[in-house]
Amino acid sequence: MKNFRFLVIPVVLCISACGWFKQPPEIGKVLSEHFKNKIYKDFDTIAYDSVFVKTMDDLSESFINPKTIKAFYASDANEPKMVTKFYINGELDTLVNYLQNSKIHGFNPEVFKTNEIKALLGELTSNKFKTVDESYPVIAKLELLTANAYLNYNNFLRYGVVNPRNIFSRYYIKVKRPDSLNMSKLLSTESLIDSLRNAQPKSAQYKGLQNAYLNAKGEDEKRILLLNMERFRWQMPETGTNYVQVNIPDFKLTWFDNQDTVITMKVCVGGKRENGYEEKLKAFAKSGNLDDKPKNHETPLLFSKINSIQANPVWNIPVSIAQSEIYWMARKDRYYLSNSNINVYYKDKLIGEPDTINWNRYSREKLPFKFKQGSGGGNALGKFKFIFDNSSSIYLHDTNNKNGFNLSNRAISHGCVRIEKPLEFAEKLVGDDYTYDKLRAEVDLPPVDSTRNKWYKRRLAAKADTTKAFKLKPAWFGPKKAVPLLITYFTAWPQNGKIEYRPDVYQMDEKLWIAMKKTR
Repeated sequence: MKNFRFLVIPVVLCISACGWFKQPPEIGKVLSEHFKNKIYKDFDTIAYDSVFVKTMDDLSESFINPKTIKAFYASDANEPKMVTKFYINGELDTLVNYLQNSKIHGFNPEVFKTNEIKALLGELTSNKFKTVDESYPVIAKLELLTANAYLNYNNFLRYGVVNPRNIFSRYYIKVKRPDSLNMSKLLSTESLIDSLRNAQPKSAQYKGLQNAYLNAKGEDEKRILLLNMERFRWQMPETGTNYVQVNIPDFKLTWFDNQDTVITMKVCVGGKRENGYEEKLKAFAKSGNLDDKPKNHETPLLFSKINSIQANPVWNIPVSIAQSEIYWMARKDRYYLSNSNINVYYKDKLIGEPDTINWNRYSREKLPFKFKQGSGGGNALGKFKFIFDNSSSIYLHDTNNKNGFNLSNRAISHGCVRIEKPLEFAEKLVGDDYTYDKLRAEVDLPPVDSTRNKWYKRRLAAKADTTKAFKLKPAWFGPKKAVPLLITYFTAWPQNGKIEYRPDVYQMDEKLWIAMKKTR
């Protein structure tokens, strides 16, 4: 018994030293003065704390960020800061108004338990408690529900409802997400109103979609608008004012400079994955048979910077294409490889005569060769490749098949992005006439500056000299400045005073809609 008494004494001393446990605490003073009700002068912090802990246990399972909320209150001995600071000045009522009005962002106000918060505020305001103990469950629940609703409302608007990287396998853009430090700062705010105002998305694109949503009649149209409002809530990496964007559903590349359009052109992007892809992938995982492997050539969504241009590029043919296409073509036509300017390598050594390879000796599952298509007119990459760092071996490039740009659905590539006007794009990237003329010469185009015609003719003469073995090789050029590139996905956006709509080519809308159901 003596030992137990010695253990209790330090705890009591610690509690008595904490400002929150003064008699009466701040909450008691505030409510007592506001209601002219003496019961709050008897506010017992230890008794309240017991109720608060139980309330936290009951509610936290439904919180999106329970650890952050628990840690925030634990750091201040579970003091009811929201009620203490914002009940009397009416800011909790303002929070309720914002929550009720969240419909303009496509949210269901009940996601935030708006009516329950409103009812708790009414119960506290009615001032009908006979003893202070009766107020503890109301204050504790009001405190936690308002903190949770305030946090969720801010996070939904500042960062979006969902993290796209969690639901899309090829979403490689590192969008900024809420962290515990910033959420704790939000909960520590001295002005709910300022925080709520600052949370409102301010981009013209978002506001354009929002206005259209508020005026839309049909449910299908509302759904598309909501999905793209969510996409504009995601915090993308900083691109600066001068950047290139590829929007996959639009099949367009646009170069922006201070919101002005510098260049726009058609693009061809990766083909959509096979129907039933997920189930087929499971079957392939079991069998290991390449015939069971479903096709997925979707262009990944990513952010990078264009750092180099390759004229007369060599195409390092991916293993997947070698197995699914090159292997069969070579078996069908022994001269296919040489006619297509495709070199074959075995253990990184060039095979001099690929036409002599006996393909019957090799299975495509364990193909020991690497394939590279040399520079030239027949190269699948065309005359230019635009390179940027990424983990998917994706790049922008020219093409020797221009017919694809005439299609309405241009999701036809193996994953890389074919661009309609590569020369114009290259000119903008290199940024000076001298470098641009050198680049033009590499692809047999005369210089823009006529004073360089002699130099250009000498190059053509060297190429045409049959006494020398001229070999077309890749040539590298650096852009004047690395240009940010964003490959993204919008099926609706405002443009020139109206909303542009595009087909959901990769069927990403449905997946996003399901992930957003918790806000509806």
